[in-house]
Amino acid sequence: MLNTLPPSHFLNLPRPDVFVPTVAGTPDTSTLAAHDFDVDTRTGFMPPQPPLTRLPSAWEPWEAALDDAIDSKLQHADKPGLSDAEKAESARWRKSVDELPILSIAELKSSEILLRRAHHVLSWVMHFYIHTVPMSVRDIHIPPPITLPLLQVSAQLQLPPVCTYSDDVLYNWAFKSPPASKNLFSPKHELHNLRCLTLFTGTRDEEEFYLSSARIELRGVEALSIMRSIMDEAFVGDAIAIRRITAYLKALADVIRDLQVLLGSVREGCDPEIFYNVIRPWFKGADSDTTGRKWHFDGIELDPTLEEPTELSGPSAGQSSLIHALDVFLGVDQVTHTNFAVGRPKTDGSSSSSDAKPSAPSEATPSAPPAASGPPKVPFLTRMQSYMPRHHRAFLRHLQANPRPLRKMVEQSEDAALREAYDIAVTALKQFRDEHVRIVALYILIPSRRASGGQPGKGAPKGTGGTDAFQFVKGVRDQTARALLAPSGQQ
Repeated sequence: MLNTLPPSHFLNLPRPDVFVPTVAGTPDTSTLAAHDFDVDTRTGFMPPQPPLTRLPSAWEPWEAALDDAIDSKLQHADKPGLSDAEKAESARWRKSVDELPILSIAELKSSEILLRRAHHVLSWVMHFYIHTVPMSVRDIHIPPPITLPLLQVSAQLQLPPVCTYSDDVLYNWAFKSPPASKNLFSPKHELHNLRCLTLFTGTRDEEEFYLSSARIELRGVEALSIMRSIMDEAFVGDAIAIRRITAYLKALADVIRDLQVLLGSVREGCDPEIFYNVIRPWFKGADSDTTGRKWHFDGIELDPTLEEPTELSGPSAGQSSLIHALDVFLGVDQVTHTNFAVGRPKTDGSSSSSDAKPSAPSEATPSAPPAASGPPKVPFLTRMQSYMPRHHRAFLRHLQANPRPLRKMVEQSEDAALREAYDIAVTALKQFRDEHVRIVALYILIPSRRASGGQPGKGAPKGTGGTDAFQFVKGVRDQTARALLAPSGQQ
């Protein structure tokens, strides 16, 4: 199709370099749906086509290194009873990564899809590298052949140089078998026709853990459609529109209940003990490393545009744009995005870390004033937005800037049915978070206590970003409940 378009057509324009100023009015051609925040009407925040499975031959050394790590069945350095042979195999693989050539990313800049695949491959290689380094090593040095291209790719994508939710979920899937329709990808019909492209452990448990989130994303497409319809009706604002919004809110609650079921279904394919002891250690970031080991990006000085990364959390469900969108649309982000403020280093400059700017809502003020000598405090969920694809962050900002916010409209309305329907939707979101609390207890809290032998003083298990995992999700759940307009006993 592109061959038939004139060279000046916007679909034939190259992907814009994020560091090169553009003329006002120039369309964003990084993806076909960039003008719609890269949110597809059929697949939502998931790409409308299966993600790229391999980079072109010029970057084959990266792909080969990832293949080698997976085929060699590398074992985590903290695995109990790690054998000498397993240690030697990990050392061999890391040496091969040390000896990789430093490849240019210049040609990757022309394609968002290539950059996404590069981020996926390089971040997974980095996690394999870091987590196979012997636990006795306190300072982990990431070699220049990974440091430079990963930080440069991350700068273009405006993502942190670490595995993110988009690497594990959004861009880590393929169809098990060809979809029912070759032209229209129907999410409802394909929820269980997915497989993962990349796994650390090769286990079904790990695959199901990622796919449970992918299914939530796809089922959530209907929620995005309902949100659009409600916004259209709110613009009209007459009595008929209010009745339609009331019905739409009840339909939104039904979708959220489906998301809760999909969240709970992770139990069917992912064993909590395997998750906690075998899978979870692989995607931990530096922020959640309880051993205090430091990550050093060797070779960063070779590119003066780069700075030492400051955002190094691993993938988290808190990076799901869909769940943030529900919070923002229902107006509960004003309470759910203000807890668990954490220190965040400065984010100005032109490095891969600084380009991952958070989409901080104006109302999400820090829960406590920052110390004069320390970094500013940013609510955890707001901070997690810096790990989302940049177009999705822009979508959330657009949603927050809605001149007719739903919650305000409902609060000002005297229509009892509308207020009740709003609370039904918020209650469904609160119940979704009830399920999340149970999942965190089952998959993190209980295995953590078992691993420590129930000994006190071991500290609460950390989630991504260094928060107390259980208390965080419990706090967000409780705050969601406080967003109800009517006390629970009056519903």
